Amino acid sequence: MATWIWILIVIIALIGGVALGFFLARKYMMDYLEKNPPINEDMLRMMMMQMGQKPSQKKINQMMTMMNRNTDSKSAKERMKAPKASKK
Repeated sequence: MATWIWILIVIIALIGGVALGFFLARKYMMDYLEKNPPINEDMLRMMMMQMGQKPSQKKINQMMTMMNRNTDSKSAKERMKAPKASKK
């Protein structure tokens, strides 16, 4: 078999592997961050104290609710897009 065919096969396999690896890593990280959110109440309380605010439980609950709602709306939008893409 000609040398240029082997080179072409290697290049195509490399590009395919990079693309597949990227999408698998992206999916893994999105699932990980959804299960383990990066900010919890203690971290939020510490951040508010560092900014000079007195963190009441009401403020912390409001901010956590707002952050969770934002995360949920993003994941809901992604879930709504996914079925449409698979129908095509």
